[in-house]
Amino acid sequence: MTAAAIVTRFAPSPTGYLHVGNLRAALINWLFARRQSGAFILRLDDTDLERSKAEYARAIREDLTWMGLGWTDEVVQSDRLDRYAAALASLEAAGRAYPCYETPDDLDLKRKARRAAGKPPVYDRAALKLSDADRAALEAAGKRPHWRFCSTMNRSVGTTRSRARSRFRPGR
Repeated sequence: MTAAAIVTRFAPSPTGYLHVGNLRAALINWLFARRQSGAFILRLDDTDLERSKAEYARAIREDLTWMGLGWTDEVVQSDRLDRYAAALASLEAAGRAYPCYETPDDLDLKRKARRAAGKPPVYDRAALKLSDADRAALEAAGKRPHWRFCSTMNRSVGTTRSRARSRFRPGR
């Protein structure tokens, strides 16, 4: 990788003010980009529409400027929602993403039950078993889906240094 190809980013969520941990991450990425004559991108991760506020985004910019951490480019995640929707549609059409309707509380109960049974707290993929009618009924009842990646069991994921094929088994 050449120095011109170095791109780092700082991606705070404008749901509050910066703290020292945020500034540490920004400083490390800014220093690395600067040392390599690369780019440092400010990416405002404002997709939490309920908690993100313009005043916090403005404060983040002001704090970084006060610290002397200038950015090469700024990306606002909510400006790219159409790109994410198109990517999701592509993944769904290819069978690589599927809708799930469990609430955070539902998922927490499932994790606790798996732990109590001595199993790892991984998702049981129950939403894959829902029929079109089941999904339609859930959505008619006001439930909005969240999306999960659909991984293939025993999928080959690469080659190790010894050139042996590396496989992993999700949920094990």
